Amino acid sequence: MSDTTIPSFDGRALINGERVAARDGQLFDCLSPVDGRVLTQVARCGQADIDAAVAAARAAFEDRRWAGKAPAQRKRVMLRFAELIQANGDLLALTESLDMGKPVKYAKGVDVNSAANCIRWYGEAVDKVYDEIAPTPDTALALITREPVGVVGVIVPWNYPMIMAAWKIAPALAAGNSVVLKPSEKSPLTALKLAELALEAGIPAGVFNVVTGYGPEAGSPLALHMDVDCIAFTGSTRVGKQIHVMAGQSNLKRAWTELGGKSPNIVFADCPDLDKAVEASVGSIFFNQGESCNAPSRLFVEASIKDAFLEKALKLVPQYQPANPLDKNTVMGAIVDQVQLDNVMRYIGLGQSEGAKLLAGGERVAPVAGGCYVQPTIFDGVTNSMTIAREEIFGPVLSVLSFTDAADVVKQANNNIYGLQAAVWTRDINKAHGVARALRAGTVHVNSYDEDDITVPFGGFKQSGVGRDKSLHAFDKYTETKTTWIRIDSPV
Repeated sequence: MSDTTIPSFDGRALINGERVAARDGQLFDCLSPVDGRVLTQVARCGQADIDAAVAAARAAFEDRRWAGKAPAQRKRVMLRFAELIQANGDLLALTESLDMGKPVKYAKGVDVNSAANCIRWYGEAVDKVYDEIAPTPDTALALITREPVGVVGVIVPWNYPMIMAAWKIAPALAAGNSVVLKPSEKSPLTALKLAELALEAGIPAGVFNVVTGYGPEAGSPLALHMDVDCIAFTGSTRVGKQIHVMAGQSNLKRAWTELGGKSPNIVFADCPDLDKAVEASVGSIFFNQGESCNAPSRLFVEASIKDAFLEKALKLVPQYQPANPLDKNTVMGAIVDQVQLDNVMRYIGLGQSEGAKLLAGGERVAPVAGGCYVQPTIFDGVTNSMTIAREEIFGPVLSVLSFTDAADVVKQANNNIYGLQAAVWTRDINKAHGVARALRAGTVHVNSYDEDDITVPFGGFKQSGVGRDKSLHAFDKYTETKTTWIRIDSPV
């Protein structure tokens, strides 16, 4: 693989403050997409383990060992949690890179830092969010207060395991909830380490539990559990729909989902900086091997500048050739596993068979023997009806479409089941505002792509999900709003 020393990993679940095997003793192999090696065996948890984790979380919530702490006390623990994430950054980054294939330099510079910053931000926020007093007659005092919802189930994907976990556990924990986290079976290791660091930081046993396993065996029991008050899921739209159904079939738990995307990136001929637009468009689709829900996979370029745009784009492709993720110079690593690699190759085949023109890439490669790698791929001549323009690929595949009319390109951009993110490049302020308003997406970038921070909400329209991660808006998902109306019969 490289000269990197591979640490040993503990694949047991963490329930009620202790590392435990699955109740029935089952295990599964955690394989590295870097070179196919078995990193460790992980607890293959099921219903009994979910029951134990939920019971621990419920007991912790009911005795208020965490929820009963003052916001300022919870803040101090959360800040310590963030410090420990940073202090263990090298180990967490290496673990993430080995587990799901992303370049180690981004695992450290992006994932570790973003996760720590998220934990820190919500820790800082929690003692600065005030409740309300409603306007009432003199005969009443009406309090509008937030209370933690209770036990929160969290299911996160494999593409950004630490960041996706942090986006959900940070506001949930800061608000005083107890959490049961089920990471993807394709990338379970950093979640287990985060739970250990949370304990070290002072989050009481039972408040943050991690249960590993497969979706049908561990994820579904969590979503169906009658003692889980809220379920927060990030993943595919197909599974997200099932999460909402299971929430309704059980106890009508609150269900929040951040799902798929097929984000349109629209470049007008009056783009203020074509080089910048090219770099952002190429860099954002190939970042994280294209395994990003908000990747700008549909590139709409105005016809008069398309040739010039593509000429510049193709010159950038060689720097994104996949390489060993553990090499500090690598910018594109491995696809998460063989199943996902096969799926990416299936879409590349569909693009070719449906008439798109392959300009770059399209082949499996093996920079590291036994690993899962594919070349950065660009298709031209794509139409909005082609499969590669309609369905989420979750790989480094860019579909290029052309347009001549602003109204038409907005119509094409919106003609999709998803509505997660979008971008528009133009120097015309009227066009920028008009197109941004017309695009049905949760986030619209103007003359940039994927520039934001923890202070703004993230989520989608349509089948890209329900609810928002990040920002103060995330507290809405993990709190209940209570009205207390107090009658006042004043003697004076």
